[in-house]
Amino acid sequence: MQGIEVYCVGELLVDIIPKYEGKYYEGFELETHLGGAPANVCIGISLLNHKSGVVASVGNDPFGDFLIDFLKEKGVDTKHIVRKNMRTSLAFVILKERGERDFFFYAKPWTSTAFSELESSDILIDDILKAKVVYTSGLSTAFEPISSVIKQIFVNGYKKGVVTVFDPNYRKDAWNSEQEALKVMEEYFQYTRFLSMGMDEVRNMFKVSDHKKLARDLVSSYESLNTVAIRMGDKGAYVYTKEGEEVEAPAYKIEAVDTTGAGDAWTSAFIVYRILESKSLEASVKYANGAGALKCLRKGGASFPRREELENFVNIH
Repeated sequence: MQGIEVYCVGELLVDIIPKYEGKYYEGFELETHLGGAPANVCIGISLLNHKSGVVASVGNDPFGDFLIDFLKEKGVDTKHIVRKNMRTSLAFVILKERGERDFFFYAKPWTSTAFSELESSDILIDDILKAKVVYTSGLSTAFEPISSVIKQIFVNGYKKGVVTVFDPNYRKDAWNSEQEALKVMEEYFQYTRFLSMGMDEVRNMFKVSDHKKLARDLVSSYESLNTVAIRMGDKGAYVYTKEGEEVEAPAYKIEAVDTTGAGDAWTSAFIVYRILESKSLEASVKYANGAGALKCLRKGGASFPRREELENFVNIH
């Protein structure tokens, strides 16, 4: 029996998403969806017919039950999810025009909830590092004790030859400043082989506008980094590798309903096609762009396409 190919470690929470754009008001209708970039990426990988598992903690409450049940329904392995005697973390979404969004959290630094309380004693690191790929999100590096767990997994995974994947996933609600976030995340970049980020991070954390130069600079600055991907939303994506290969591909034209999780859909598809299946860089970026586009047509951060749908979409566009 084939083992888990990708483990995703970090925040597992509930996204509370409005049905309508704009400010919250009396009687505002909200929907509950699975959230957290690591869980989203795991679902994306599972729907593309590869085995993935989540390493995380949730509360002993109905939200924790919901998250675990939903992941199981999507074929994601949940044996490394632990239950804490506290509340499951929540992320409230504010929908803006064209499906864009912002977040505010019921989690650290505002209040202690389950996701940030994952401890080293909760994990079986030898089992986790049997995977080919380990992914994490920068949001979880903001808080102890989970940040130390991620560092332990990344350092040991990198030394062992596991493909370590990092997405900064910067959220201003979780950090004192962009500078603090970058300083902390740079410690993890030293053990990262594939860095995937959005233009928000390029502008806000790195304070630059030339994404191509940034990608080249990062690859040359960190011996560990083999590939840097810059997701540019409706402008497509750019990827640069240590071998000097680069691809910039336009986005597919769609009418976005909800962009929550689009970057996670992109990253999950790139992991599948490029890292697990060794497809060409150009083909991998096309599939990743397609996954991001299809996600934006649906509400919920984990509303990702299955493999047949994605490949049909890419083939006809």
